Amino acid sequence: MRILLLSQFYPPVIGGEERHVRNLGAALAKRGHTVAVGTSRHPGSPEVEWDGSVRVYRLPGTLRRLAAIHADLERPHAPPFPDPELALALRRLMVQESPDVVHAHNWIYASFLPVNVTNRIPLVVTLHDYGLVCAKKNLMHRGTQLCSGRALTKCLPCASRHYGAAKATAVTLGNWGTSFLARRGVDRFIPVSHAVARHTNLAGTATPHVVIPNFVPDEIGVPGPEESCLDKLPANGFILFVGDMMRLKGIGVLLEAYARLERAPPLVLIGRRTPDTPSRFPPNVHVLGTWPHAAIMHAWRRSLFGVLPSTGPEACATVVMEAMASGKPVVASDIGGMPDIVGSGETGLLVPPGDASALAQAMQRLLDDPVLLARLATTSLARVQDLKSTAVVGRIEQVYRDVLREAAGVQPVVMREDLGEPSCF
Repeated sequence: MRILLLSQFYPPVIGGEERHVRNLGAALAKRGHTVAVGTSRHPGSPEVEWDGSVRVYRLPGTLRRLAAIHADLERPHAPPFPDPELALALRRLMVQESPDVVHAHNWIYASFLPVNVTNRIPLVVTLHDYGLVCAKKNLMHRGTQLCSGRALTKCLPCASRHYGAAKATAVTLGNWGTSFLARRGVDRFIPVSHAVARHTNLAGTATPHVVIPNFVPDEIGVPGPEESCLDKLPANGFILFVGDMMRLKGIGVLLEAYARLERAPPLVLIGRRTPDTPSRFPPNVHVLGTWPHAAIMHAWRRSLFGVLPSTGPEACATVVMEAMASGKPVVASDIGGMPDIVGSGETGLLVPPGDASALAQAMQRLLDDPVLLARLATTSLARVQDLKSTAVVGRIEQVYRDVLREAAGVQPVVMREDLGEPSCF
């Protein structure tokens, strides 16, 4: 097949979603497909280049050049409505690449929908977050509680606190309109967890979708070259947090829980500081900032276990899979897509989100019970095989085959995934 992947960002801009798209492209090319990526332009990067066997096109956009509207100039997000210049560039790219299937990731699909009105190339959209229904993508109402459902009178004030009134109005109304059209113009949605399917109102509807988690490469557990930054790690036997050090990731809850531990080993924090990152940390907490991915994988191998105490509904945390691939269980919040990955008492422990006491008890339990820790580590290594490229990419290929058969007038056997299935394993 000729496959065109669309992603608003691509390396050297790096994050979980960008890493997923890059890994997916490489895996599909390895399986014999012709793969191209369309993404936003990035300063210092060529407009067209090869990333291994994948051809990468960096496309212009009108809104990305308006610096004043972007909170982070390194990551000028695609809007949830068509960007004229980006749509025109996508039209030219379609002519050049002639794909059999287009697979978009999050809001960049909004600029592709009008392009596809005449061509009607089968369109697959992976939902890595809650952007189909939430203008802020995180499904947190006013930043403090899980949203119970969208309503214009509720969404506009909530988004205004995040974006400002003018930008919030454009983003919210644009997202409402585009999501309405997407449910009619997208041939298959791929929510990355059952929580995403449920909260984006796909579950239990006729909208074709299938839940497929993110994945990690097959070779993820093979250690790469050691980085000099590893010298900053304490001796083997520390608790590890990897991610943005922000409130929604539960950083405040983690620090409160850690302060309650008895005979606590060091706590290592690796990730990006944000405006709401705490300014003070308890003793024996090592704040190491942003690290290369290879160094993070070495840190996982040296740790005791991981902790991801998010207070918001993480869609599908790849960082948990990376811990599992390193043979490390994770203490995580029982929210969002976490239960799809972490089997409580099997591959880790789940605790109520925002509950520092429960989090401390779970961490203390692993510290005090080396037999339990070893058992969870063994099960993690076994279960992560279902979350590696070999297992997951084949399921995505099947989606491509299904939408191509539908386009040819042949109905596939499975139209959508029922949420009665408890997990992705």
